[in-house]
Amino acid sequence: QVQLVQSGGGSVQAGGSLRLSCAAIAYTYSTYCMAWFRQAPGKQREGVARIDTAGLITYYADSVKGRFTISQDNAKNTLYLQMNSLKPEDTAMYYCAFTYGVCPRPPPTTPDFRYWGQGTQVTVSS
Repeated sequence: QVQLVQSGGGSVQAGGSLRLSCAAIAYTYSTYCMAWFRQAPGKQREGVARIDTAGLITYYADSVKGRFTISQDNAKNTLYLQMNSLKPEDTAMYYCAFTYGVCPRPPPTTPDFRYWGQGTQVTVSS
C-alpha cells in the first residue's frame, strides 16, 4: 500500500509562488508514474503535470505551461510542484497521485492513478 503525504500550499497573492511536496512511502517497484492534479469548487479534477520514474517524460496542462515545474527527488522519494506567477484561477485543492508502471498516454486522468495524497489547498488572491 503506497502512502502519499502532501505538504506545502497555502495562500498567496497573484504573481506569487508556492511549492508543493508529496512524499511517497512504502512503494515496492522501481517503475512508476506520478502526477499532480487539482480540483476547483464545482469543477472536475484535472491533471496539471506528470513525470515518470526517470524524470524524462513530463506533461503540463496548457494552463500551467511555463509557470509550473514538476520534479522529483528519488533519494527522498518526494515529488514537487513549483508554482510561479500564480493566478487566481489556479485556486484549487491540489492532489498528488501515483501508479505503478509506465506513464499512460497524456493527458493524465484520475482513473490512471491508484494512489492519492490527502490534498492541499492553494488559494491565490487578486
